Order: sequence, then C-alpha cells, then structure tokens
Amino acid sequence: MKVTVIGSGNMGSAFVKQLHAAGHAVRVTGRDAAKASALAAQYPGVQSVDATSAAKDSDVIVLATPYDQAPAALRSLGDLSRKVVIDITNPLTADYMGLTIGHDTSASEQIAKAVPAAEIVKGFNTLFAQVLASGADFGGGQKATVFLASDSARAKQAATELAESMGFRTMDAGGLKNARYLEPLAGLNIFFGYGAGLGTTVAPAWISAQ
Repeated sequence: MKVTVIGSGNMGSAFVKQLHAAGHAVRVTGRDAAKASALAAQYPGVQSVDATSAAKDSDVIVLATPYDQAPAALRSLGDLSRKVVIDITNPLTADYMGLTIGHDTSASEQIAKAVPAAEIVKGFNTLFAQVLASGADFGGGQKATVFLASDSARAKQAATELAESMGFRTMDAGGLKNARYLEPLAGLNIFFGYGAGLGTTVAPAWISAQ
C-alpha cells in the first residue's frame, strides 16, 4: 500500500519503521520538516513530503499526532474525500493519566466531524510506541492486538490489511462510536505501563476459549 504517516514523534517513527519493513511505500510529513526528513532518511525509499502533497495517491493516512493537533494536521493535507485515515490519537490530559473527553463522544468522532470527507478508523491507540517499534510478537505465541472501530467497511478492511501485514492480530471493534471504549482502554494501558510500573512493553488483549 501507499501509506502517509503524519507525525515524526515516537509513534510516527515506529509506524515508519514497521511499514517500511512490511514493504509498503511510505511517506512521512509533520510540523517539523527537518525531523520528518531525518526520519525518512533512515529507511531507503521512504519519502519526506510537504503536507500539501502528502495525501496524493495515498491508500491510507496514519494520523500520528497529538489529539489537539489532529484536525489541523488533516486539513493541511487538502482534499481528503474518501481517504482512509487511521486515527491513533488519545485525548489525554497533561499528565497522561486521564482523558479530556469521553463517555458521550470520542477523539475519533470529533475528528470525523472536523474532516467529514475522510473515512476514519480508530486503531493502534492501545499500543505503546515501544511495542509498535519492537513488533507484534511477544513470544510464546503471543501477538499484540490492534482493535479497529469504524463506520466505513472499506476503511476498516484497509486498516486490517495494514495491521496484519505488520504482524499484528486484529479485532473488529464495531462502529466508530466504540472509540469511546478504546480510548479509555488506552488510558488503562498507560496506567499499567507508567502508574503501576509495568513498563511500556505491555498491551491489552482479548482471549477466547473458541
């Protein structure tokens, strides 16, 4: 796939690494052009591009910015009609131990309202950057799970294919409104990682006897 990553921070960098390893055509853009260029230079074939051309011909756009920057970052790309956007954001408080919105809406739903032409799918938000960068395999047959919620079947399928190409398990988490559950789940994971001292190599999973 042709994938554009918006953001060159920890999550954006991890995405670029894993997408490149999986054989995708990767472009990266961000507010800090020099940082995006330096990230792209680490991987042969990865391109650093200006925001105005970042979405061109992209099959998937990965939104790897803080939530409060997300709408502006997406609008800077121009026309997003029928573009698949994977929203990995969480609306975290300044201390990362709480959410600024929730219960009756979610970051993903607010982003979808801000850029209604795009097809938003929630995913990857329950993974630490360290897990994404290291890869899905936890050993012993355990693989990290990516939960995906969207009102667009096409977007969810694209995100599923992308996640599985990088080695992750996927679970269909229903419609986009279920981001209201996935974002608090990410908050709980952050508590386990930092508040409870388990570190950043943990990830939530669903188990089944079937």
